[in-house]
Amino acid sequence: MNVTRIVGILLIVAGIAAIGVGSFSFTKETHEAKLGPLEFSLKEKQTVAIPAWAGVAAIVVGGALVLLGGKKG
Repeated sequence: MNVTRIVGILLIVAGIAAIGVGSFSFTKETHEAKLGPLEFSLKEKQTVAIPAWAGVAAIVVGGALVLLGGKKG
């Protein structure tokens, strides 16, 4: 199995995951303050939406790499 087919399979799996999950969330610390013995921190939760077209495009490109990746022209 060559590298092109492996990349194609990874793209197909990533595309299926993108369509299935749809979005993911993460938390990041935005501000910290130290005021004497007191410490404050502000954590912000952010959500990133994965467009459905991006998942479909990854599946299509991955499929093309798997089908055409092993042929030598």
